[in-house]
Amino acid sequence: MYVVINKKKIKVKECTGFFHRLRGFMFKLDPIEEGLRFSKCRSIHTYFLFQNIDVIMTDKEHNIIKLYPNLTSERIILPKRKVYYTYELPVGSIQNLKIKDKLKVIED
Repeated sequence: MYVVINKKKIKVKECTGFFHRLRGFMFKLDPIEEGLRFSKCRSIHTYFLFQNIDVIMTDKEHNIIKLYPNLTSERIILPKRKVYYTYELPVGSIQNLKIKDKLKVIED
């Protein structure tokens, strides 16, 4: 799957299993070039992240509810109402996005 932001396609992997969802980008040393999507995920933490990330939280229709640019390590994002999908993306990915925009998602 891909998300399209500012005419740029970013490959996104769906995190489905417990351990994949738990780990996310924790302990990743290589540069983050792809994103992760978590379904039914209303909150996250950034403990054990070695790089900053951008985070987008959307509803089921991919309407943006919350944006967290350049999120640093050791942060907790508490549960947000109406959030269904959470996207963790490479830092700098969400420039020019606004709350209430619709995130373009290409399922493959």
